[in-house]
Amino acid sequence: MVASCGAEDLQSLIGQPKAVLDAMRFSQRVRVITPGMAVTMDFAPNRLNVHVSDAGIITAVRCG
Repeated sequence: MVASCGAEDLQSLIGQPKAVLDAMRFSQRVRVITPGMAVTMDFAPNRLNVHVSDAGIITAVRCG
């Protein structure tokens, strides 16, 4: 299954504060994942997963 959520074009978000997401519009589903958050393990190639640290900094942007 090929991931097609656009994460490769959003890698510049890494290191930015989570607040930058508030000003953005996404055409796909977005899931913001924080440490300790329960998430499903299903893989959705069109879903954008944004991982955020306890400090509110984006640490990863991936499809799934």
